[in-house]
Amino acid sequence: MKVDKYLKILVKLQTIDSKIDEIEKVRGDLPEEVQDLEDELAGLETRITKFETEHEGLENEITERKEAIKTANDLVAKYTEQQNTVRNNREYDAITKEIELQELEAQVCEKKIKEAGYGLEKKKEEIEKVKEGLESRTADLATKKVELETIIAESKEEEDKLLVDREKITGKIEDRLLLSYDKLRGKVRNRLAVVSVKRNACGGCFNTVPPQRQSDVKDKKKIMVCEHCGRILADVEVVKEVVKPKKKRTVRAKKATS
Repeated sequence: MKVDKYLKILVKLQTIDSKIDEIEKVRGDLPEEVQDLEDELAGLETRITKFETEHEGLENEITERKEAIKTANDLVAKYTEQQNTVRNNREYDAITKEIELQELEAQVCEKKIKEAGYGLEKKKEEIEKVKEGLESRTADLATKKVELETIIAESKEEEDKLLVDREKITGKIEDRLLLSYDKLRGKVRNRLAVVSVKRNACGGCFNTVPPQRQSDVKDKKKIMVCEHCGRILADVEVVKEVVKPKKKRTVRAKKATS
């Protein structure tokens, strides 16, 4: 395909994309706000799951500690009974030491249970707080989604048609060129990848385009780009100067001298 045909296709593609950009511009920051809220809600749900897992872990710890206290008390009772049947002081002292150890174990478990109980209360508060935030942000998201869907519905028919036209156009361009075009559009603020030379300047960055480069653009023998911003220069617009009509000079009649 000749360069001039490629350029015509690129110009059409840029026109279509610019119209799509205008449609998306009407939506403002709503799409980003919706996405941010969805991400925030996902984060809150993750936090709730984490807190609930930690809450469950504390409950299990309390259950295990209570079981350990019961075991320690049973051993104390057993060792106390054995003290009545010891044969010497060494056995008595050994059993007494075991009783003290089990009583200490029970005390430690009691302390850990209190700490875990305090932790449970804190986790409950944290879970409730996050759930309140989740409920509030869920309502915000629902409102934003309805607002966004309403705006999208208003321009859906036009946008769908433009997207179909875009697909047809892109099918006529080499993948390499289309990739460069899309990449360039993503880099520049005004999303213009294909522009004209207007008044000796690039229509995208407004830097001066040298005469020789303008001549090459006009020849359309190869795709030319702006040496400042890299935008594709499709053509050179000729600005016709408006010639203002010359004012007619009025000849004043000389006054007669007496």
